[in-house]
Amino acid sequence: MTKEPKRYLITSALPYANGPKHIGHLAGAYLPADIYVRYLRARKKDVVYVCGSDEHGAAITIQALKENTTPREIVDKYHALLQQNMHDLGISFDIYHRTSSALHHETAQAFFKKLNDAGLLEQKETEQFYDEASNTFLADRYITGTCPVCSYPGAFGDQCEKCGTSLSPEQLIHPRSTISGNQPIKKQTTHWYLPLQKYESFLREWILDNHAADWKANVLGQCKSWLDAGLQPRAVTRDLDWGVKVPVPNADGKVLYVWFDAPIGYISATKQWAADNQKDWAPYWNDADTSLVHFIGKDNIVFHCIIFPVMLHLHGNILPAFVPSNEFMNLEGDKMSTSRGWSIEMDEYINDFVKKENGQTMVDALRYYLTAIAPETKDSEFTWKGFQDAVNSELVAVLGNFVNRTFVLMHKLCNGKVPKLHSLTAEGTQLLDQIKETASGTGSLIEQFKFRDALFEVVDLARKGNKFMQEQEPWIVAKQTDDNGNILPEAQQKIDNCLHLCLQLTANLAILMHPFLPNAANTLCHMMKVVPRILEWENAGRADLLQTGYSLRAPELLFRKMEDAEVTQQVEKLKLKSAAVKTNAIPESPTPSPATKPTITFDDFSKIDLKTGIITKAEKVQKADKLLKLEVDLGTETRTIVSGIALHHAPEKIIGRKVVVVTNLAPRTMRGIESNGMILMAEDANGTLHFVGADVSGGCNVS
Repeated sequence: MTKEPKRYLITSALPYANGPKHIGHLAGAYLPADIYVRYLRARKKDVVYVCGSDEHGAAITIQALKENTTPREIVDKYHALLQQNMHDLGISFDIYHRTSSALHHETAQAFFKKLNDAGLLEQKETEQFYDEASNTFLADRYITGTCPVCSYPGAFGDQCEKCGTSLSPEQLIHPRSTISGNQPIKKQTTHWYLPLQKYESFLREWILDNHAADWKANVLGQCKSWLDAGLQPRAVTRDLDWGVKVPVPNADGKVLYVWFDAPIGYISATKQWAADNQKDWAPYWNDADTSLVHFIGKDNIVFHCIIFPVMLHLHGNILPAFVPSNEFMNLEGDKMSTSRGWSIEMDEYINDFVKKENGQTMVDALRYYLTAIAPETKDSEFTWKGFQDAVNSELVAVLGNFVNRTFVLMHKLCNGKVPKLHSLTAEGTQLLDQIKETASGTGSLIEQFKFRDALFEVVDLARKGNKFMQEQEPWIVAKQTDDNGNILPEAQQKIDNCLHLCLQLTANLAILMHPFLPNAANTLCHMMKVVPRILEWENAGRADLLQTGYSLRAPELLFRKMEDAEVTQQVEKLKLKSAAVKTNAIPESPTPSPATKPTITFDDFSKIDLKTGIITKAEKVQKADKLLKLEVDLGTETRTIVSGIALHHAPEKIIGRKVVVVTNLAPRTMRGIESNGMILMAEDANGTLHFVGADVSGGCNVS
């Protein structure tokens, strides 16, 4: 049997403080972690749950440009919003920190300096996309263009949010800067790199050998895919004004890359929590008797299972024990996306439901449905009709109904007090066994990160309670009265036995539901007039939680029904929001307005040396879907030219094609191949690239 760790450090992926986050984010990384943490706390374990706003990177500066303000104002605004949203939806962080804090900057800089001083980072010069108009090196998110997969005109340089395909800027059709709208160029710059390829054997052993039995298949599969493809050095710095400054001489204008800086935020958050609570932070990151668990979405697997573990390994910290990543949650038949207006923001849900009367019941309603449809092994889908059905037919009709019936009958037939258990029938014994089995099974499933199954067990126990009560029929037994209308003693004993067991089951439900539905559990504690200590997990499965003769309060509303009108309203709201975003979206035609390019003089044009050429050889560039390596005969010489036309022209079909070439461009290296020239292409309204005609022999001048 595996020894249980001495302490737990739980993290949820740091959300970008560039705008509100939707309920898909909540379902992926925050709600599952909160369930797990509440369970560990109920078991009285030493557990710290850290998170915070990720306040650096291109996403922040892009949002600042959109809102015509500064990055500092953006992070201050959205950090406060995210922190409040998480609190309102019951996410119980021990600390919600921020990466713009001085402590984080110090921690991240010290981390980088230790690795760099030990010679574990590499420094090299490479080409990066650059916007000449704004004098800015462009991160992937600063580059947009047409997706080569689905033709969506607003794809970013790292991902198309329409089809979800991971991209590189080189793959975009007609890439352009989000700052100026111009087509970017490539420019030399120097950066520091983490040489991931040196640690492939370490990662294979740690992940594929040591964790093959206890990590999720989706996590193992993605890690294996990355390792099999071969790891490459990864830049840990970038050219940007906003971020953690690189702590070495001659690094002006350079900051730590956000993927390097952000996970160190877990460490700085732990340090801040320890300082606030007079604790020692170090054991949580340096003691092997700590279980480090990262809760993330699948788009963060590579960072938390490959890159950050290499960083921790080199820095001398412990490695994650588990990384229970979730898949994505879709919405009403489409991928959830804030940028496309197809989402339910946490703040929206709070304003529409939580800030109204009985709002806490709707917090638990959302937590329930998101857990019941959690994308634990595959993508799932949120629908408002599904939400209504789950609330009405499960929370209200099963869980809420059982508790309400029990309390109403207890007040009506037992004077509002916990009745005595006179004797146990076979049915009663079976119910007590089911309570114990549910307590054991629920805990085991939570420990395996199977929260959907665990929640089902809890609700199913209420279902069994309803069945037991229906079979015992205390309201029918109560009709057995004497001539004065008093319930006969034997009948009263049957009623007492039934309701005593149902009340003990209710007390167990409070314990078992608390990690999932904390507000309902607290309401039950109030109704039962018990202190929150009853919610400690060691009490789960007991049949003596409520003392005989103890007076209980009247039933309160645990959940409320979701009305048809609310569903209709929310679906219409979603459609209107999406339509409004599309109205202001990038035009469907990927061809930019001619006005986006500055006017040039004849002298400017005369500097371009254009010659005709003939393609004599063409082949695809490895690991670059968009690029072809061409040999072009210019009459007096043959040049190698790398051209981004592979998505439009098969290499074997363009041999012998006459083309027009810009021959006096500075050489440019792409995928390790030096390209000496550029072939002129024309792009139609559909984004398809066509050769500019040259029906003459190779080597002719073009004027």
